[in-house]
Amino acid sequence: MTDSPDLNVTFYDYLQPAATADVYTITVEQHLVRNGVRIDPVDDPVPDVADEYEIRAAQFFLDPTTVHAIYPAAGASGLYSHVLPHITLNRALLPWERQLESRSEAREPWLALLVFTEGEIEDDPEAEGVFTQRTVRELRHPGAGTLGPDLNDRVDQDLECRTIDLPASVFTAIVPREDELRYLTHMRDVETAPQRRDNGEVFAEGKYAVVAANRFPRSPGSYVVHLVSLEGWIGRLAEGSLPGNPQRVRLCSLWSWSFTNDSEGSLNPGKLLRNLMAPGKDDRENLALRLAPLGATASSPEAEHALERLRHGYTAVAYRTLSGENTYAWYRGPLTPLTAPQLPLGETDGPYTTADHALIYDREHGLFDVSYAAAWTLGRTIALADPDYSAEITAARRELANRAATLSALSSDPSRAHHDADAPPATAALREMSTADFGRGLVRALQAPLVREPSRPRAARLTRPDTRALLADARTRQSLAAVADARTPTTSPWLERLSLLRGVPFNHLVPDPRMLPPESLRAFRIDPGWIQALVAGATDVGAHTSEDRYLDPLLRQRLLRDRDTEDPAAGLLIHSELIHAWPEFDILATAEGEPVEELRRDHLAPDVLLLLWDAVPDLVVIREPGQGIHFGVNDAERISLRHLTGDRVGYPTGEEFPKADTHKTVFDYLRPGPATGVPTVLHLRGNDGLVSALSAACGLPDNEQLEPGEFALELVNAPVEQVLLPETLWCKCVADTFAQQGFGPNFGSTNPLLVKNEGPTSNVTRIAYLRFDTSYLPPADRVDRAVLRVHAAAVDAGSFDLKAHGTSNDWDEATLDWNSKPDLSATPLATARVGPVDAWTWLEFDITEYVRSRTDGGQLSVALTKGQAPRQMAGISSREAAETGLRPHLAVTIKQSTRAFGGER
Repeated sequence: MTDSPDLNVTFYDYLQPAATADVYTITVEQHLVRNGVRIDPVDDPVPDVADEYEIRAAQFFLDPTTVHAIYPAAGASGLYSHVLPHITLNRALLPWERQLESRSEAREPWLALLVFTEGEIEDDPEAEGVFTQRTVRELRHPGAGTLGPDLNDRVDQDLECRTIDLPASVFTAIVPREDELRYLTHMRDVETAPQRRDNGEVFAEGKYAVVAANRFPRSPGSYVVHLVSLEGWIGRLAEGSLPGNPQRVRLCSLWSWSFTNDSEGSLNPGKLLRNLMAPGKDDRENLALRLAPLGATASSPEAEHALERLRHGYTAVAYRTLSGENTYAWYRGPLTPLTAPQLPLGETDGPYTTADHALIYDREHGLFDVSYAAAWTLGRTIALADPDYSAEITAARRELANRAATLSALSSDPSRAHHDADAPPATAALREMSTADFGRGLVRALQAPLVREPSRPRAARLTRPDTRALLADARTRQSLAAVADARTPTTSPWLERLSLLRGVPFNHLVPDPRMLPPESLRAFRIDPGWIQALVAGATDVGAHTSEDRYLDPLLRQRLLRDRDTEDPAAGLLIHSELIHAWPEFDILATAEGEPVEELRRDHLAPDVLLLLWDAVPDLVVIREPGQGIHFGVNDAERISLRHLTGDRVGYPTGEEFPKADTHKTVFDYLRPGPATGVPTVLHLRGNDGLVSALSAACGLPDNEQLEPGEFALELVNAPVEQVLLPETLWCKCVADTFAQQGFGPNFGSTNPLLVKNEGPTSNVTRIAYLRFDTSYLPPADRVDRAVLRVHAAAVDAGSFDLKAHGTSNDWDEATLDWNSKPDLSATPLATARVGPVDAWTWLEFDITEYVRSRTDGGQLSVALTKGQAPRQMAGISSREAAETGLRPHLAVTIKQSTRAFGGER
């Protein structure tokens, strides 16, 4: 199934282990053979060698790390009457690692997920997930009136396991039948866009086993879910098949949790997500990180100035001037609701020893802006609080100052000016010995008579140059840079983490808690000047002398070297119980159709999540994890059918089962529950079962049934998701090709696409087809304008019109040819003029009404043609174009009252 281009989920019926858990005997026979004839004596052969080996798997205990996700979440309270609870396991092989001795030929799982309501489990009458710890011996032999699993004697009787006791009538009513087990378990292969998690870990795709329950929690109240072992229960699952007519049964429970079915529940993830987005439904500015009083009006220019500051993300903080007056100042952290202005200075000419240099004074209103001064002070505080970092940068400054003094002294002495301070000891002597006439000169000196040489005149010492003059010399700069590199091995990654705001207290990010109230989502941009001041505060540590000031630019250059990531540009803050319900979920961001890199994802508190991106996205999608998509029916109690074949596998067909005109629902395929007789348990098999009826609805022949993976696909409810829309949404081209008269499907990877018309029978006539992903578009009434944009030019003769036509999505770029091409709309949607030959430019087709009328599963196709004329052909950059900015796309403008997130002020 493909839910969207960034989420691909493939369903498999089961995962076949090479060998199931059991005891195996391996026997080795040995024979001597020569030329194919056995030569060892038959009456005295080499003895056979046999040995037993045991393959073990989980049986009575489940490692907690095996459980990837559960649905509904533990402790959740929400409307779950239309969903089937399920558990997702990291170990994809687990449900099939043990072999059930079943009469069925199909591979069956040894696990089942059972749902109980209050009063149905003797150990847990309140349905809170309680179980009883017992030994395996007590599990197998529970005593009179209670039936345990029929297990072999190879198991360790003294092992402890979690058990539950329940009435036999409840067990028989709820437990799946043998031929139903395989339809409730499948393997899922999930591929999703990489997501960065806490501490930098990247969340990637994987393989998961999913076990679903067969019971809907239709009535309000508490429910408990148990993952139970069915080993030893085969032959006892059908009604009336329990031997000895027991009063109760005892099951081994490997995992359990509880939830509440309540339409008003506060932990309903879908409801929480919708509520987070609700403030931005009419005005996206309500999702900006700011403290703006609702309905506030200004009665004076000063009050208007204060309101404007609040709208720009500032808050007022107490401030005491140097002269002692108590007043207030404006403060804004690194997270802003709009684009921060550029600082008047590029790089600081520090280092500094106080934050006064970063104060901003508003002369008109007599107030200070302490934002950058606070950032500088905070960076310095964080640096001094880290003994390793502060020791390293201080030592580097001292070593640099010592090397600069050495180089200054050497340059002032003529006899030593050529000395290389970085060279190893005795290098100068070795260099002198290596000269061409050193040997001959040494012989002459030894043979010459001893005479007293006149004393050399004392060399005049030159004035020592200062450090600024030294830095003008390339050799000196190289020497100092080598010292800086050697003395700062860890500062670069440390500063990189700081630039991602790691270690910054939450009250510096969100200075007023009213800016991020409970159950809120806030979008923001990053003020690069604030981060620059923060990093400057850390790099200015240890600077005290004029030498430090002169050497600081060189040291700063070395400190900020080798950075792996860019500074963040935008992000999200979420303060919600949703973080408890979905500890890890997908937040996908794109800009002009291309993914935006997630630099940081951190839980700043149990219910607060921070995300940082390297660019400002124009589309943000918050979605339930792909591993957690769940089973169920829609609000009409029907199944929204999905394609099982073709290139649209997994996409909705637009039809429902049962059809509305039958006045039936999926709840007509239920068998009675254990106590009240209210139907709650799925009746899957048999001619009157859900599998047979659903197979017919999917178009399968009478003698064919859905396989478990296909059945799971049909019952899947798409992940709950919400979209933050920009002013203009860019829809990517996901398929393009052209059909040519008399030619096969050869153009699916062609660039450019070609359009030509020399008559209906000419073998040079060509029609281009393009398909776009429109799955993230809002309802039709929110689409203000939709423009198809293609980069095109005339190839032969220029100045003619291209026509855009509506067409179906029933084509594939790898197989489309002239005979299989879909029909075009009789009337063109729009036209655009192609200019002179090789004059490449953007053509725009206004197809707003066509986009508003889209109905086919989140994709939309357009065909491009031209009127019949000789020697006129257009070339169009395809989605295979090397330059991504030249690829076809839809630009859709969204109706909204004010600027969306990402707008610039």
